[in-house]
Amino acid sequence: MREIVLDTETTGFEPSEGHRIVEIGAVELFNHMPTGQTFHEYLDPERAMPTEAFEVHGLGDDFLRGKPKFKAIGPKFLEFVGDAKLVIHNASFDMKFLNAELGWAGLPTLPMSQALDTLAIARSRFPGAPASLDALCRRFGIDNSAREKHGALLDSEILAEVYLELIGGRQPDFGLTASTGATTGGRAEADWRPGPRPQPLSPRITEEESAAHAAFIEGLGGDAIWLKRA
Repeated sequence: MREIVLDTETTGFEPSEGHRIVEIGAVELFNHMPTGQTFHEYLDPERAMPTEAFEVHGLGDDFLRGKPKFKAIGPKFLEFVGDAKLVIHNASFDMKFLNAELGWAGLPTLPMSQALDTLAIARSRFPGAPASLDALCRRFGIDNSAREKHGALLDSEILAEVYLELIGGRQPDFGLTASTGATTGGRAEADWRPGPRPQPLSPRITEEESAAHAAFIEGLGGDAIWLKRA
C-alpha cells in the first residue's frame, strides 16, 4: 500500500483571499515504511509575504523570488502523488490550498476522500489532549528539535513518524497479538500453546559431532545431569 505524507506552507489561511502555497513537502511510504522517495518544492506565490506568515515558516520574498510557480510543478506533483492515500495533519487546510492551486493551473483536483487526516485520528485516540504536531512528538518521544520553524519537508518527515505511532507503532505485530476475549478451539488465545510437530525435524548435527558429545558426557561420570531421566 502506497501512502504520501504531505505538508504545505502558505502565505495565509484562505486561498479565496488570494493566499498561495509557498512550499510543498511529501514523503513516500510503502506498507507504512519510508521508501526514501520525497517531493519538495519552494514556490513563488506571485505576491508579497505577510509578516505573520513569515514568522511561522521564515520564507520571505527575496528567498522565493525566482522559484518556480505552482503551474510549472503541478503536473510533476500529481505524478508523484498518483492515487496514493495522502496523510496530512489538518487535511482540510492543505487540500483546500492544493485544489485551489491545481484549479488555477487548469489541472485535475484531488478528491477529499484521498486524504487521511492525522489530526482527526489523534483527537479520536486522545480526546481532549493537545493534538498539534509538536504535542504528538512529545507524546510519542519523537525528536523534533530541528523544527525551529515550520518547514514542509521536515514536517512531513516528522509527521510520517507520528503517523506510524498513531496507527499502532513502528513495528506492526502482523496480527499475532492475542485479542482479549477471543478464543481458539474453545480456549482463550492467551492460554494457547503450540502442539508437537506432526513430524520431528531432522537433526542438524553430524555423526562425528554426536559421537564427540557422547564421549564428553561419558567423561563427566555417572552424576552428569544429561544422564538423568525424569
